[in-house]
Amino acid sequence: MYFRDNAIYLYNWQLASYFLHESKLYKSNKLDTISIKRRSSDYQINMKLLSIFFAILICDQVVDGYRILGIFPYNGKSHWISQEELMKGLAKRGHQVDVVTHFPQKKPIPNYTDISLAGSMPPVMNNLTATTVKDMAVSMILIGSFTYTAGIKVCQLMDHPKIQELIKNPPQNPPYDIVITQLHMAPCYLAFGRHLNVPIVATVASVFHDWLNEVSGNPFNLAYIPSLFSTYTQRMSFTQRVANVILSNYISAQINYQTNSQLEFVKKHFDIDVSHIKDLYRDISLYLVNTHHSLHGIKPMTTNVIEVGGVHLKDNDPLPPEVQKWLDESKNGSIYFTFGSMVRIETFPKEIIEQFYASFEKIAPVRVLMKVAKKEDLLPGLPKNVMTQSWFPQISVLKHKHTRGFITHGGGLGTQESIYCGVPMIGIPLFGDQHINIQNYVNKKVAVAFESIYDVTEEKLTSALNKILKDPSYYENVQRLSKLFVDRPMSALNTSIFWIEYIGKHGNVLQSPAIDLYWWQLNLLDVYAFIVAVIIIALCIVLFVLRKLKNFLFGSPARKDSAAIKLKKNK
Repeated sequence: MYFRDNAIYLYNWQLASYFLHESKLYKSNKLDTISIKRRSSDYQINMKLLSIFFAILICDQVVDGYRILGIFPYNGKSHWISQEELMKGLAKRGHQVDVVTHFPQKKPIPNYTDISLAGSMPPVMNNLTATTVKDMAVSMILIGSFTYTAGIKVCQLMDHPKIQELIKNPPQNPPYDIVITQLHMAPCYLAFGRHLNVPIVATVASVFHDWLNEVSGNPFNLAYIPSLFSTYTQRMSFTQRVANVILSNYISAQINYQTNSQLEFVKKHFDIDVSHIKDLYRDISLYLVNTHHSLHGIKPMTTNVIEVGGVHLKDNDPLPPEVQKWLDESKNGSIYFTFGSMVRIETFPKEIIEQFYASFEKIAPVRVLMKVAKKEDLLPGLPKNVMTQSWFPQISVLKHKHTRGFITHGGGLGTQESIYCGVPMIGIPLFGDQHINIQNYVNKKVAVAFESIYDVTEEKLTSALNKILKDPSYYENVQRLSKLFVDRPMSALNTSIFWIEYIGKHGNVLQSPAIDLYWWQLNLLDVYAFIVAVIIIALCIVLFVLRKLKNFLFGSPARKDSAAIKLKKNK
């Protein structure tokens, strides 16, 4: 991209300079017919040389491209969205990318090759019912169940023929230069870096996980950095700090313990022996984290931990004509309502759906766009001010001038899109980090939250809607937050690509040296112990010397007592 842009600039500059020079000569009558012909021939030669130079520069861009293996075996669509934009961006940049995924591209993309796992695991797009959502909320509390579903089951995909082909016969012409994979609950795939002997770039879909701080050498002060699983702000009370420390250390220990069983897949498929799953994290050269300081607070980050929140954001999806017309005519405002790509709103109990209907009807003439996967399963009685579709181009809807609010389950990507577009939210968390995401935005006064979907009533929902519709502070706050989120030296996607290329050029140069230290060395406990020991020894020496000096000057108490006894006997 750099080479091509420079070549175009040079080409246009040469062309403009040439015509400017010739026009001056012509106006001054310094050109005769022969000169014009000769200069025309020279011009054609110059243009050919420039064209060759231009082609060389473009070829140089392709030659310098890397071959990148993207491994994304988790079958969650919401996790894939950011990874997809990243891999497509690398392909457009001129790198050759091979992508292991459950979501192959519908149309071929230059430099992009799908290694499809589609059909190897049950899809989780538009198939989570109310019952499944409740089960998932419970399983995420039970860490063992969660790490089995999102970890062991995903590691078992290594038996897939296409992954086996990658392991046994990786391409050699050219070989891979970089591996990119997502860190979720399946660190077994980090073994690809050691197997192929290339740097690993790891993506993190949420706030940097508590258990990643130790293995990355990232400073993590629990006095003001809330745990991934807490809803605290960065200004915690004493009791909150106590709870924060206990929660973070417990979760990290459990995750490391539960995922350690994945070493059997590492040994079986790669014949790599490591003492603990944490050893594989040492191969990670770069972490790309889906956060931003404006949304998630000020935190210290080591050099190879880069915040790229919003890497998926793009504005090129047009609205369907009927949706465009509906929003254009929503002069009193419109509310957008979706529970993301996986959850089917229409499967929730009749009593809950009726509360939504009653509230939506009450806020008319304000209109509502509601994402419903299967309209035929939706409870009858939909209010007239509500439009349903199985899919909406979400950013385009949120960016419309008449969109005034967003009812969301609190997913990381959806809430970022809402902030990006400057739309206040009503959060109804269902599972996972959604409670934490929503509470974060409540603390910033850009959202109103419910405890859960079972807490929704017509009265409460109507009150929440009126807050974000009629209280100007929500709109003003989200506009300020949006400006902070968007104001960057370059986009999240370009930032990601820059650092990936940096690793490709320079290798593993960003890792923190802290990963080579034991925990007591990192916390300087051995140094403090040494200093205390030196002080104690010094004090003991001083006391010893003072005692000896006192005895020398004034005599020892023992000698005085002995002399006194002898004197009494003589008397």
